[in-house]
Amino acid sequence: MSWQDLVFLCGSLLTVVALLPTLRNANARIPLGTSVPKLTLAVVYTATFHSLGMTFSAVGLLGTAVAWSLVAYYRSPSGRLSLPRSRPSGLEGPATVESSSALGHDGDRL
Repeated sequence: MSWQDLVFLCGSLLTVVALLPTLRNANARIPLGTSVPKLTLAVVYTATFHSLGMTFSAVGLLGTAVAWSLVAYYRSPSGRLSLPRSRPSGLEGPATVESSSALGHDGDRL
């Protein structure tokens, strides 16, 4: 392990930490035009560092790739798996359904 390996590992871990607030914020929307290229570069760099024998750098960049893939999946503008939104104010409580016996044959109220 070289000092360069540790430098790249620290940089990758810093990127993962920097992405955590985005992943935790259900309202965050990151365009796929940003997250997919970053994810792709992280995967390419992972393979490159692994081929150079820089294992720690490769592991760090794999973590970065996973973080960007989570951003792409959960925080894209389409909001694929966004958290359920709460109901607007004034609609709290169960919905009231009238029984069919309270309606006439034509659907009008009796």
